[in-house]
Amino acid sequence: MPLILLILALCGLRYFEVWRFAAVSWWWIVGLMVFAFVWFEFLEPMLGLDKRKAHNVDEKRRQQRVKDSFDKRK
Repeated sequence: MPLILLILALCGLRYFEVWRFAAVSWWWIVGLMVFAFVWFEFLEPMLGLDKRKAHNVDEKRRQQRVKDSFDKRK
């Protein structure tokens, strides 16, 4: 997500020609976009990072259910 925010910020700064970002080539920004696409579509699933995030959410939900059930017994 920080990569997407960086790309959006660079696009805005380059478009409105703010300070030194006016001299940045659009090709650098397009290159970052291509890198983000490759990362999110190929590398992240290949490394299992997308599954790990989903697993962590499920684990937190399970722990909350267990905690709630033990709290109700008391």
